[in-house]
Amino acid sequence: MNLFIHIAFVFLLRQDTAVISSPIDTADAEFEATNYGRSILIYDSLLTSSRDSAAILWKLARSWVCAGDIAPRSERIQFYTEAQDFAARAVKADSLSSDSHTWLAASIGNIAMYEGGKTKIHLCRTVKKEIDRALELNPGNALAYSILGSFYKALGDVSWFERRLAGIFLGGLPDGGYEESEAAFRKAITLAPGVIRNHYELGKVYMEEDRDGEAFIEFQRALYLPMHIGMDCEMQQSAAQLLEELKEKHPKDFREAD
Repeated sequence: MNLFIHIAFVFLLRQDTAVISSPIDTADAEFEATNYGRSILIYDSLLTSSRDSAAILWKLARSWVCAGDIAPRSERIQFYTEAQDFAARAVKADSLSSDSHTWLAASIGNIAMYEGGKTKIHLCRTVKKEIDRALELNPGNALAYSILGSFYKALGDVSWFERRLAGIFLGGLPDGGYEESEAAFRKAITLAPGVIRNHYELGKVYMEEDRDGEAFIEFQRALYLPMHIGMDCEMQQSAAQLLEELKEKHPKDFREAD
């Protein structure tokens, strides 16, 4: 452990010792407070004595993903790449950990957004494999269903022409689209109704399907739920903007909802 990490770790550990009993609890608390840099420092320090701890490794991946989500866009892939490395180590440490597979899918899915063509399709297949494994290990994994919803929404966004090109030159895309995306997000909401992302992303699926009334309801729900991760602020701002656009599009229907 280098001197900087040691000093930061001791400083954080001494805070609230009456309430928080262990270093991993401290790191978890920092993550919940969206202090992702601090959580990374503590989790990383714990690896000196627990290099093969899947729980610490996937929590490091989680912190790197969430930190990347609120980093400047030009820097995000660096965060997601760090997350992928830790998540892959977590899967290697414990291949039966649903959380490890989930955060590997999350990190690879984010990296795929920066890739093109053949690489993106290859990563897309890897994401689906990891989500399927995560849900096989834990059918109640709400985050895995949320990622699955985004996976199918991305497929729904692909035009017929793009699918044809992918089939000819890149070996084809997985099956699925908006219908499967809606089902996955609905399952995620059933398991975790208080998560902003699930309602916000489902609302976007409804907009793609011209189901504006249902989209309006989901964006409203997303707007008034408490924030839990750093990205929630950006999603709530976007939900508010989309609600205004829907009101402009349907002034008679939605103005009365204020």
